[in-house]
Amino acid sequence: MTRSTWPHRAPVLAAAVWLALTVSFTLSAALAASQLATPTEHLHAGLMGLLHACGLGTGTPHPNPTVADRLALAMPLAVVTAFVGAFVLHLARTGLVRARHRDRLDKVGTRCDRLRATVLPHPTPGAYCLPGLRPRIVVSDAAVRLLTQDQLDAVLEHERAHVAGRHHLLLAVTEAFAAVFPWVPLARRARQEMAVLLEMAADDRALRRHSHEVLATAMYEMAAGRAPEGAFGAGGATALLRMRRILGPRRVPHPVFRGSVASAALTAPLLPLLVACPPGV
Repeated sequence: MTRSTWPHRAPVLAAAVWLALTVSFTLSAALAASQLATPTEHLHAGLMGLLHACGLGTGTPHPNPTVADRLALAMPLAVVTAFVGAFVLHLARTGLVRARHRDRLDKVGTRCDRLRATVLPHPTPGAYCLPGLRPRIVVSDAAVRLLTQDQLDAVLEHERAHVAGRHHLLLAVTEAFAAVFPWVPLARRARQEMAVLLEMAADDRALRRHSHEVLATAMYEMAAGRAPEGAFGAGGATALLRMRRILGPRRVPHPVFRGSVASAALTAPLLPLLVACPPGV
């Protein structure tokens, strides 16, 4: 994934692969924790015990669960709970940051119905969006003065793509994964790559209505802009990489390749179960 060139040509598909890898690793860690608690028992029995404990299994549950049985249930639940808890905590923390930022925007910004955005007085050209329950798209008055109408529309379309695609939820998954497994290289790479891929996916959405030259020029003019915490910005550190991608040759991956990668992404979360508990065993 990190050495291939296709992820930048199909950012949405690549983002799905990174998500599948994080889910697959989390399930693997949960199943490994269960297996450590009961190393002499096949995983199928442990899974049935877990279903019985949740009231979902069939048959008669174990009448006298041992300490090992309780550990076999508690340890994988702890792994999954840690991941879900980190996800919810990240959403709550960034949600509070965005809420405070929206309050400041209400005091210093001006709502522009024509642009469907909030215009903020600032000497640096820039634009960003605050996703979430009350999304807000923000553009500086310097950008409004500097950019042409087509360039400004392309930038705003880029920000609307972040909001419509719920990109903050996808980024929260990789942030939660990195918080639970900070020592795992996959966690660090997934968080870094996901941020870049989501920006590229938003670029592709803007390119449906605007030319490559218009979007690249707008990004160049706003490359110095920085988005606040919890926001997606059109400029920033990835602007140069994205401009090269936009202006370079457009080679779309072959449909067979895309279908194969999509199938692999859908299968990856199931592999831990298939390996740990093969059918017929």
